[in-house]
Amino acid sequence: MTDHKNDHTELQNKSDEEINEAGELTETGAARRSFLGKLGKGGAALAVFGMGAETAMQTMFNRSTLSSAVAAGIEGFSVPGKVDGFIYLNDRPINGELPPHLLHDEVTPFPNMFIRNNGVPPAKDSIDPTQWTLTVNGEAANREVTYSIDDLKNKFENVELQIWIECGGNGRAAFEPSPRGNQWDLGAIGCPTWTGVRLRDVLEDVGYDKDKAVYIGYDAGDAHLSGRADLDAISRGCPMRKAVEDETIIAFAMNGEDIPEQHGYPLRLIVPGFPGSASGKWLQGIMIRDREHDGEKMTGHSYRVPCKPVAAGADVPAEDMCILEEMPVKSLITSHETGARAKLSDGLTISGKAWDGYGDVAELHVSIDYGATWQKAKLNAPRNKFAWQTWEADIEFPSDGFYQVWAVATNSRGETQPMRVPGWNPRGYGNNRAHHIDVHVEA
Repeated sequence: MTDHKNDHTELQNKSDEEINEAGELTETGAARRSFLGKLGKGGAALAVFGMGAETAMQTMFNRSTLSSAVAAGIEGFSVPGKVDGFIYLNDRPINGELPPHLLHDEVTPFPNMFIRNNGVPPAKDSIDPTQWTLTVNGEAANREVTYSIDDLKNKFENVELQIWIECGGNGRAAFEPSPRGNQWDLGAIGCPTWTGVRLRDVLEDVGYDKDKAVYIGYDAGDAHLSGRADLDAISRGCPMRKAVEDETIIAFAMNGEDIPEQHGYPLRLIVPGFPGSASGKWLQGIMIRDREHDGEKMTGHSYRVPCKPVAAGADVPAEDMCILEEMPVKSLITSHETGARAKLSDGLTISGKAWDGYGDVAELHVSIDYGATWQKAKLNAPRNKFAWQTWEADIEFPSDGFYQVWAVATNSRGETQPMRVPGWNPRGYGNNRAHHIDVHVEA
């Protein structure tokens, strides 16, 4: 089992000065990167990782070639295969999203799937999937078992589910004051199909004390940004109640093909309804814990919100923060970009997506008068629980002119998206403010 440490050595502190908790460059780090960009790959690796040249070069060539290039300070990179219009927020680690109109596919394809990394992923061409293993152990496990990917495929029932994944900080850019972290707008969400096996089946095969088991945690194969092998980039998990749900799976395929390199190849965890950080990529281990998991980015303010409402900008003590679990109900207009034009005589048919951390969305309404009146949209059932739902509405405008079209989803618990940014939290998680687009109506 990985020994997760809360203390940091001098090297870790130096790394944190340059790269904040969300993986973004600080002012110090930006200046350092500017210098490194003039050095070339070998010298940059030596400077970034604090290693000897031979060790640094070996580390670079054993990790993702894209991430190695980024670590060396090369500007203007892109992830091969991603759609034109993909918005890169950060390059070390790599993070990027889509504008809402590029999320219109019912099943999100690889080119349109956002990227949220915390460390440096292993290079796909360095991985032999026949040798990749998953080890399950922990304080509450009856035994330790190591599975190959073929073991998982052949021993357990294979399932294919369409499940959305959303970054916990999606919508962070709208909070005021601005919280720490990547300034995600609206596009850190996607809903591909995933093929895999139920985590519950694997846990039952290992065996565990149901009275003792509290949480599962994961070990992932991405490297810490500092290059230190004894530090995890991220190690999160979920309570047992979520781990044993039908839709919580260990996936080995995305949209019927191998999981792409930046999305967790060759194995990842899918924890539906929870922030994407719970769905560990490059999965190597699962721990059945007898306590709340205390891995990297499980403590302090990481992926936590105040247990009770606080004023904007408040400094909330760590002990008053609660883990972000089910994501709030949300929707997007994906059929049109903001600034769309329509003829008064034709009206406008708009459509989009809706999703909720507890399962199905119950209703979707649209408004063209800033919420004074609402029109119920046609809302389609999900393909399965935790797949997003498509919706459509035909809008008639009373006259030509400028309009804002708003969409608001309501979940099965009666919770509705707010028209304003919800209560502030120090890391800017869970913004589910209603989405709108501007529409110019011509006579």
